[in-house]
Amino acid sequence: MLAAALKIAVVALSLALDVFAVSIGAGVRGVPRTVKFRIGAAFASAEVIMTVIGAALGLAIGKLLGDVTGYIGFAALFGVGCYMIYESRREAALKNPVDMSRGWGLFIAALSISLDSLGIGFSILYIGVPFLISLIVIGGVSIAATIVGLTIGHLLGRHVEEQAELSAGIILALTGIVFAVLKAFNL
Repeated sequence: MLAAALKIAVVALSLALDVFAVSIGAGVRGVPRTVKFRIGAAFASAEVIMTVIGAALGLAIGKLLGDVTGYIGFAALFGVGCYMIYESRREAALKNPVDMSRGWGLFIAALSISLDSLGIGFSILYIGVPFLISLIVIGGVSIAATIVGLTIGHLLGRHVEEQAELSAGIILALTGIVFAVLKAFNL
């Protein structure tokens, strides 16, 4: 039980770091309280939906490939983490602010932060955690990370946003490695 709770916490927090980083970016420009909740709901919905889609894909592929599917999911986590690291460095050079408070800007931001959830979803069924509880925790932590990121974004500035995204990528890549090792040793 404790191991499952720890795994859920690691997954939710690794996903929340990316949400937090994007939220800081939006918060730098200042966001009214009602908009914070709209952004939080959009980000949490995207995280949960992409996790469900990833889990469905993982389950379907799992029926075809068997036990190796979990390792493919963990490799996907590692790959998404590495891509996030790359993007955090690339985006540091590009300073194109997008209005993430509504419309296409919010949709694109929600989609971009939820791609890592697709990788998590692909592997979540293979790490031995209750799926529904995982979704609830992921959604709740995502909303909290969004609101906190938006609230303190204007105080922390752009530098922290870039470092948070880099950290999220590193943690996600390490999560893929750790979960693969735990599965290999049946822990």
